[in-house]
Amino acid sequence: MPNVKLKYYLHLHFLVLIAGFTAILGKKITIGALELVWYRMAMAGIIMFIFIKIIKLNIKVSKRTLLQFSIAGVIIALHWITFFEAINQANVSIALAMFSSGAFFASFIEPLFFKRRILGYEIVFGVVVILGVLLITSSEMGYINGIILGLFSALFSTLFAVINGRFIEQYRATVISFYEFVSGVVFLTIFIVLSGKRFNAEFFTLPNEDWLYLFILASVCTAYAFIGSVDVMRYISPFTVILSYNLEPIYGIAIALVLFPETEKMSSQFYLGAILILITVLFDAIFKNYKSRKIKSNEITS
Repeated sequence: MPNVKLKYYLHLHFLVLIAGFTAILGKKITIGALELVWYRMAMAGIIMFIFIKIIKLNIKVSKRTLLQFSIAGVIIALHWITFFEAINQANVSIALAMFSSGAFFASFIEPLFFKRRILGYEIVFGVVVILGVLLITSSEMGYINGIILGLFSALFSTLFAVINGRFIEQYRATVISFYEFVSGVVFLTIFIVLSGKRFNAEFFTLPNEDWLYLFILASVCTAYAFIGSVDVMRYISPFTVILSYNLEPIYGIAIALVLFPETEKMSSQFYLGAILILITVLFDAIFKNYKSRKIKSNEITS
């Protein structure tokens, strides 16, 4: 049995590595962030639809639920656009460092959605995260646009995660993600048309390398990673999964340093700020897990 458990732990960290590799693909793909996200969501939606047909999954939902999924789809589209544009405006390290600040936003957004009070240690952690962001910002002012976009990306990501936390209580992850991808494509299609761009031959004419990277992004880093992360939760606690995914920026920045040493080497102040944010995120997850276990323990003994 320990070997079986080890297999799922290794699978989990492979999924986290894939998540970190997403930023690398974003840097390698030559098209703009808007077009990139349109392709990613369209291709991932098609792959997810094929998967749904293979497993014969019932995806019927009410109009109200469809509207809710659509709103979430728009939010995830905005998250990905700001994330990839942050890479374009700065680099992979900046985008991932800012993305890790999502836990700070979650500490204030989550209580609003789940109607609970903000905890004292969350405020302390929030202040530390702000300090980390200020350290990064002050040392990398040349990347200020990327920093701002990265923070917006973290905010949208947090909104998306909290909303999906509600959805997952009633619907399967595959159904949720399929409708979110489709609604995201519809939103982006309308936005692209209104912005004056056209879906002509030029739009669909991409370098062969871009097609390859987009396919990997949509299939491995989106469809497979989403289904895989849900699957490992059957064998590993959600806390361990969430804690492990907090390592995504570390994996991503490490890969970026190896592949793009010219553009990814940052100041010591940047790494100090990034480490502050990551340590805070890890402690936040540990505190939440401890509090959750304490509440369950009290319920059992009472």
